[in-house]
This record gives sequence, C-alpha cells and structure tokens, in this order.
Amino acid sequence: MSHQQEQGPSPGARLRQLLATGETLLCPGVYDGLTARMALAAGFKCLYMTGAGVSMSRIGMADLGLATQTEMVDATGMIAGIDRNIPLIADADTGYGTAVNVARTVERYITAGVAGFHIEDQVVTKKCGHLGGKECVSLEEYLSRIKAAVEVRKKRASDVVIIARTDALAGQGLDEALHRLKSAAKVGADVVFLEAIKTQEQLETYSATFRGTGVVTLYNMVQGSTVGLKITAKEAAQHGVGIVLYPGVCLVPAYLGITSALQALKDGRVEERYEAVPPQEIFEVCGMNEIQGFDKEVNDWVQLFLKNNE
Repeated sequence: MSHQQEQGPSPGARLRQLLATGETLLCPGVYDGLTARMALAAGFKCLYMTGAGVSMSRIGMADLGLATQTEMVDATGMIAGIDRNIPLIADADTGYGTAVNVARTVERYITAGVAGFHIEDQVVTKKCGHLGGKECVSLEEYLSRIKAAVEVRKKRASDVVIIARTDALAGQGLDEALHRLKSAAKVGADVVFLEAIKTQEQLETYSATFRGTGVVTLYNMVQGSTVGLKITAKEAAQHGVGIVLYPGVCLVPAYLGITSALQALKDGRVEERYEAVPPQEIFEVCGMNEIQGFDKEVNDWVQLFLKNNE
C-alpha cells in the first residue's frame, strides 16, 4: 500500500519542478522502507536511494558492485512506491553492463517510478566512489551508457532525470573528468555528478564549468569520508550546486545506534536505554494509521453492502 496516492505530475516532472526553482535540493540517503519513511516524516522534498546502503542492508556486502540490477530495481520500486508525490533519485551504478544492459536498467527504473537516476563510468566490477583503486571505462563506452539511457527515455516518452556521474577525477584528473561530464551533457544528461571532489579549487572549477549552461551540478556529501571535500548546504548553494546527496545521513546513525544498542543488550542495559520509544511510535511513522484506516473503510463498506443486500 502506498503512503500517499500519486496526484498530478509524474515523479520526473516533480523533480524538474524542484530543480527549476534554482534552490539547492538536499536529498537524504535512504536504503530501505524504514529510512524512507523517516525521511518522508521529516518533510524532505526529495529522497536519494544510496547504492552503498542498499548493498549493505539488502545483501550484507560492502559497496563493491555485488548488488545486482534485480536487487537494486526491487529496492527502488519499494522506496519510490511509498509516496509517489515525493521524487526519488536512485543510484543505478554502471547500468550493470553494456549499452543494452543499461537500456534494460533504465526501462525498469522508469517502470519502478524513479524521478531520476545516476549512471557512472566505472568498470562493471565497481567500487564505492570514495574508495581507492577505482577503474573507469573509456569515454566511448561511458557515452554509450548515457546515450542508451537517453534513447530509452525518448522511447518511453518519459521525463525521468538522467544524471551523468564520473569517477575519473581520482585516476585521470580534473580536465578529463570535466571533459567526460561535458560530453555526457551534450549526449542528453540533465545533471552532472563529479565524484570525490577533494579541494575547494576543484569544486570552484566544476561549478564554473557548468554555470549558465542549463546543466545542473550535483555534489555528493559523504559524511566521514577521508577522500571528499566537506561542504555545508550553504556553501553548496553559494557555488550554484543544484543537488546535494547525503548518502550516509541514515546509514551512519543506524550503524552507531544499533552497535550501541547491541552492546547495551550484552551489558544488560537495553531496557533502561530504549524504553522511551514505544513500538507504536515507529509503527505510526511506517503508516500504521493509514493502513488501519484503509482496513476499516473497506470493512465498513462490506458491512453496509451486506446489510443493504440482505
């Protein structure tokens, strides 16, 4: 059951409307139903499905390209379906193969209800963007991925937002990375995503390159990263960044909190620490009142129907 019935524009159109305001869009990284529900309850205008979070929560594996297309599509559809009125940007990794694989991925992501997704230029056996030792495909192969996504969008008459990500900065330098993003934008990407920016100068050059072009820039704010530059939402806005992703905003507190709770359980302190949060409070965040209301409405209707047709 959806959290809220979809009304009005499609998810892609909703995301485009948000981007058209010129305000920096802050997107919390969610990876399952509970984190998505909490982000919705907090009132965010757009969510981001983190591939690292899905990989760790769904298959218990680090973000090393082990989560499959099917697992990612399933997670995407579940999260996007909770509230169709709030757009979801999803990690689509490398597209999971060649151009034909990318096309199938995009078809399935659009059907799942995403508002936007990012495709990257790492090899299929990818790594998290904030790890070392990343390898990128050729520019030709990268652009074939973006072109495949653009063609599927056209075929489906969709307004899904295509985000071109590059990990080339770490191994090939800023000039090559920006060349890749400019080429991807020419092919049809709406948003560009330079991963693992290290310095203020790189951020300024990245922002200046696309300022006034109509192409939206994205920044990936990975909390705790030893690689990426830390910037605030205000600083992102000052640089004209259109989207800021926070992939670890739910994952890190969950890791810290659950680790602490498990230790408290071992020490015999779990009740005194967590009894202040009744299960009902969490159930309510996860749609309990809506579900029970729907159930009552159906049963009341059936009772009335039977009474009138005795």
